[in-house]
Amino acid sequence: MGGAHIKALMTKTLRNIAIIAHVDHGKTTLIDVLLKSSGSFREGLRVAERAMDSNALERERGITILAKVTSLVWNDARINIVDTPGHADFGGEVERILNMVDGALLLVDAAEGPMPQTKFVLTKALAAGLKPIVVINKVDKGDARPDYVLNEVFDLFAALGASEEQLDFPVLYGSAKQGWMAETPQGQHQGIDALLDLVVRHVNAPTTEEGPFRMLATTLEADPFLGRILTGRVRSGEIKPGQTVKALSRKGDVVENFRVSKVLAFRGLERQPIDKGEAGDIVALAGMSEATVADTLADPEVTTPIAAHPIDPPTLSMSFRINDGPLAGREGSKVQSRVIRERLLREAEGNVALKITESTDKDAFEVAGRGELQLAILIETMRREGFELTIGKPRVVNRTDENGEALEPIEEVTVDVDDEFSGVVIDKLSTRRGEMVQMQPSGGGRTRIVFYVPTRGLIGYQPELLSDTRGTAIMNRVFHEWQPWRGEIPSRQRGVLISNGTGAAVPYALFNLQDRGSMMIGPGEAVYPGMIVGEHSRGNDLEVNVLKGKQLTNIRSAGKDDAVLLTPPLKLSLEQALSYIAEDELVEITPQSIRLRKAILDPNDRKRAERNKKDAA
Repeated sequence: MGGAHIKALMTKTLRNIAIIAHVDHGKTTLIDVLLKSSGSFREGLRVAERAMDSNALERERGITILAKVTSLVWNDARINIVDTPGHADFGGEVERILNMVDGALLLVDAAEGPMPQTKFVLTKALAAGLKPIVVINKVDKGDARPDYVLNEVFDLFAALGASEEQLDFPVLYGSAKQGWMAETPQGQHQGIDALLDLVVRHVNAPTTEEGPFRMLATTLEADPFLGRILTGRVRSGEIKPGQTVKALSRKGDVVENFRVSKVLAFRGLERQPIDKGEAGDIVALAGMSEATVADTLADPEVTTPIAAHPIDPPTLSMSFRINDGPLAGREGSKVQSRVIRERLLREAEGNVALKITESTDKDAFEVAGRGELQLAILIETMRREGFELTIGKPRVVNRTDENGEALEPIEEVTVDVDDEFSGVVIDKLSTRRGEMVQMQPSGGGRTRIVFYVPTRGLIGYQPELLSDTRGTAIMNRVFHEWQPWRGEIPSRQRGVLISNGTGAAVPYALFNLQDRGSMMIGPGEAVYPGMIVGEHSRGNDLEVNVLKGKQLTNIRSAGKDDAVLLTPPLKLSLEQALSYIAEDELVEITPQSIRLRKAILDPNDRKRAERNKKDAA
């Protein structure tokens, strides 16, 4: 598409909308359909399913992690569409994105109805003054109940304090997967035109202000050719390549002055250079070296920054340390604390929901975020980039009120479970200081239970829930509020088996240790003193020898070892490992391995530290 044609399109009617929804309710699939219906994909172009989920982890997990912008032309209007994350752990992205748009499509599953993340993103949209369009998606499912879900959505709007104008929302029904939307659940399957027409009618054109160029930076990314790229909506004035711009921090301090090298606009799935970015449009600028998210990019004469919406504070923190174990450097290429520090600070620049604090010894970094998933995604991304790390047990970020009383984050937890397993779920969450606030049948022999649970009570609960319910339960959680500390919560009941030697694990030794507990390693795996090799069947830790082979004689042969029958080892995923470890343990992360170990490897030093801790208590 040539520059002249793009420039001509800029004069058309403009609409900026965000698609907001709970995880897996169909946001990214709907965007695929919108782009295809509007002719944004050229004929013959091969496009992957969920084209907007470009990040490898997004495609693997089936969730949207990073907010992204696309654009399409419908009749005489250009519609900029933002695909937002549906998980509350990435809420920092949602809050910033809503500053760029004038309307929102609220997507709700016709069977599941409003879920915790639906409530989270809708709260942010209503607070920003947006008037959402409600789309009841997946009405083709066998268990769809669109009328019931619509009533639940209306009740949710009312409960969140929506204005009369916001309560008078338009509704469409359809199936993004089948590629149709209509005004009734039984409507004609005639494509997605009804939704695009409604967006142009219902969403206001962007409001612009008089004056010189101003833009609030909303998302940050790095391009190998253009360097730093900041995206946002132009509030006033216009911006051209070569123009001198200054960046102002939220406090009004000058961050830097720079010359804009490129002005990029979103066209389908691509970004293309344009001659001029005008007020109301969403554009990306290149050329800066220090400016970051929440900074105001403006004409040199501007002195007052654009007010940035406050971001919800972090609720969970983890300690990121260098890998100082005996196997350090064998599998990863990035092991130095300096490299880890640079990578974490770079992540914090683009993700305002993260807070990085450096320790006094410079070998550890405290990383605070919105939840386990957000931090686990960061760790997984770093290990794929070649980093080696050791991660400490997740800890809740507490605060105090004006009277000095300790407060802790409480989460709203919704569990959909088969009726026969509802009792064990209620029992386990009650033990974790949870308070049940709702329990109702959700159809098909399943029950929906809503709890308010302390964040620290949910650390490590997901694998336990799946075990208790034979993998049938679905848990969703979202931050509720800060409340007074609810008291002690029982920790892990069992101890661990710890290797006392260095080498490769032997099948014969593992076989003889199976009576002691569940093994976490298989034969041939490298071990070292202080490494956790299994879970003890009792409550105490036990040092074991996994290197001891069978004593051979002229009668017994080494070949007999092949007949040993081993139970498959218990392999923990990254999230499971992080939630499993105790306060004195670490997860060792490398590009190829996830190992558990004691923070203090030497057994004598470990016993000495335990004695000192008891004496201090």
